Amino acid sequence: MNIFAEFQARIGAVLQGVVDSGRLPAGLDLRRFTVEPPRDASHGDLATNAAMVYAKDAKPHFANPRQLAAEICFALANDPDVAQAEAAGPGFINIRLAPKVFVDVLRAAIVAGADYGRGAASGEKVNVEYVSANPTGPMHVGHGRGAVFGDALANLLAFAGADVSREYYVNDAGAQVDVLARSAFLRYREALGEDIGAIPEGLYPGDYLKPAGEALAKQFGASLIGKPEGDWLEAVRAKTIDAMMVMIRADLAALNVEHETFFSERSLHEKKNGVSEIDRQLEDLRARGLVYEGRLPPPKGQLPDDWEDREQTLFRSTGFGDDVDRPLKKSDGAYTYFASDIAYHKSKIDRGFLKMIDVWGADHGGYVKRMNAAVKAVSDGKASLDVRLCQLVRLVRDGVEVKMSKRGGTFVTLREVVDEVGLDATRFMMLFRKNDAMLDFDLAKVIEQSKDNPVFYVQYAHARGKSIFRQAQTVFAGADLSGPALARADLALLEDPGELELVRLIAQYPRQIEAAAQAREPHRIAFFLHDLASAFHSHWNRGKESPQLRFVNEESGDLSRARLALVFSLTSVLASGLSILGVGAPSEMR
Repeated sequence: MNIFAEFQARIGAVLQGVVDSGRLPAGLDLRRFTVEPPRDASHGDLATNAAMVYAKDAKPHFANPRQLAAEICFALANDPDVAQAEAAGPGFINIRLAPKVFVDVLRAAIVAGADYGRGAASGEKVNVEYVSANPTGPMHVGHGRGAVFGDALANLLAFAGADVSREYYVNDAGAQVDVLARSAFLRYREALGEDIGAIPEGLYPGDYLKPAGEALAKQFGASLIGKPEGDWLEAVRAKTIDAMMVMIRADLAALNVEHETFFSERSLHEKKNGVSEIDRQLEDLRARGLVYEGRLPPPKGQLPDDWEDREQTLFRSTGFGDDVDRPLKKSDGAYTYFASDIAYHKSKIDRGFLKMIDVWGADHGGYVKRMNAAVKAVSDGKASLDVRLCQLVRLVRDGVEVKMSKRGGTFVTLREVVDEVGLDATRFMMLFRKNDAMLDFDLAKVIEQSKDNPVFYVQYAHARGKSIFRQAQTVFAGADLSGPALARADLALLEDPGELELVRLIAQYPRQIEAAAQAREPHRIAFFLHDLASAFHSHWNRGKESPQLRFVNEESGDLSRARLALVFSLTSVLASGLSILGVGAPSEMR
């Protein structure tokens, strides 16, 4: 039961009546306004900007938004679920609901249980591509943020009703995997007993390649020693990439992140009957006049060292909102990453995904316009790409930044962080800040058992709720405290302001799911859970000083059942939200 969506529909019906009366023009989109909790809870339960949104359309029949607001308030006054509706400020409307509405919401939440807030299946296919780190080493903590964000976003969209596919784009083509192969070959020589000395500049220095070298030595023996690079590069590259992907999958599994599809970039370069997928896609674009041979103007300001004024193969991305046309081939004739990415995203479209979300690191921000242009071009405007950028993570310990590890070589690996602070703390704290904001991750604070640690605070609220039920099962031995039984409790007995505040927050959960999914912002769920936990802990603490407020009251079974119904719903919402974030909901804290 989503009271915000319900009142959106009711206010829309009021506005339709104004349209029917001829005082608003026909054909208006009557869904453009919002219904949300007021910023100040003392103003009521709901607030809407409907009169403000349609004020210009309402002239000359309504001189200002406040007059239209008064009309809407007059109509709402006849709604039995409305206790009061009044215009405020320049034309906002504050609505106070009848108490029975929240009784109905709480009862519906109890009956729905784990499905409370879940959206109806929309059938909308959404491809979420996230992580997609180069298979050149273990996952670092920056990759971890994108992994957690992408995974939680996929969970959120699925809970909201979308048909979600989770994908990893394996960057197994290009110069960086050749460097990987050379680095692994060095470790192969080391595994055979050679003293390789310091790792040369330009190769990957981390110890993580030692097992790959040992595996190569076991498979090939000394047969590759002394051979020219061209004889061993392809085989070593393939074996090393496979080893790196096994390691990456294990790192992701430690973070409870899984993908259904691993798509190989190399497959786009492979020739079939002399033609690769990239060849085919670019020829199709050329036939449409979107690929051509030409020269680019020099970039503004100081020219970069690698600037070349030459004729080259270009994509006409300026026709689709980009600032400049983009190169598709390098000076040596090899395809650019952009050419590969065009073919890759076209493959998504060919697989039926007209809605695509890519999760990238913040350093790829300059790449967004060209990819949006490419998706518009290859889909004839039918597909959309939503790129979500994840900012950097700064690891801190005792106020000092942690910058590197022996295993990673030049960075702290994701696995090291998960092993130190745990899966739940890592995931929750990665989501307790908006993805495009810099994140300071304090390795000490995230494992503190205090209210200053958000993940502990939220998980403790769930555990505290479960402890209340253990107490109730002792006090009311043999009583049916299941969800269906508690849904029959007299919920009108919940009259304390602290109890009513918890009910109002529970009532907001379906709207939070809907809004967070539409905005592609799973951090909103983390914030909401923290607010709900805070309100619960605050009310529980009041019971220490006022025994009559305690959830289990031996002298009043009816009131206890009503309060247990509230706790049942509250813990269900906490567990649901934590599940979306990929975080556990413990029954007790140890």
